[in-house]
Amino acid sequence: MKKTCLLILLTVLSLFNLYAQSPAIGAWKTTSGDNTSLMLITPGYFSIATYNKEGFVSTTGGTWEGTSDDGATTNIEFNSKDSSQVGKHPEAIAKFEGDQLVLTLGNETNTWTRVDDGNSVMAGVWQITGREANGKMNQMKPGARKTIKILTGTKFQWVAINTETGGFFGTGGGTYTFDNGVYTEKIEFFSRDNSRVGASLTFKGVLNGDTWDHSGKSSKGDPIHEEWTRK
Repeated sequence: MKKTCLLILLTVLSLFNLYAQSPAIGAWKTTSGDNTSLMLITPGYFSIATYNKEGFVSTTGGTWEGTSDDGATTNIEFNSKDSSQVGKHPEAIAKFEGDQLVLTLGNETNTWTRVDDGNSVMAGVWQITGREANGKMNQMKPGARKTIKILTGTKFQWVAINTETGGFFGTGGGTYTFDNGVYTEKIEFFSRDNSRVGASLTFKGVLNGDTWDHSGKSSKGDPIHEEWTRK
């Protein structure tokens, strides 16, 4: 029994080290014609969003598990263009050349330039787990339909999805800062309203371990008070 527990512990620790030490962690950008793509990679999760001056184009993402120093298996949790991709497991192969990453994901290969190294107290994948209504914080039951926010060192993306049905309900992202309890987002893409691109939103933020108390006004100007939990 002790040997079994030790083996499980060593396996978990080796996976943690593989994630934590991966040079892929952080934010990356690439361009193709008029399109810009932003890729965020945290330990165990990734997202890719494509947009241009005309607006949001597409997004995809999900979990990943390292299989070697330069390889990983992914599990697609959302794809705004093709929901049939949800639940599939394309292989990812990475080659690093300085601050550039040549990534093959499935049948597509792109060269990405590093934006940040994922170093921030806010970095990770957060899921909304509570929302205030009528002065009371109401806990939200975890389920297939969820809103998550992926943060690296300087970049963020939120997505509203259903991992069972493949439903995609919206996304937005850009640059963020968190300083002295003030969390600020500058929007670079927003699937629901492109006129909001370029706007800055400032919130009060209280971080307590893996719990984030988030309050202020939404992109529509409505007051919000939410609780997010790091996954």
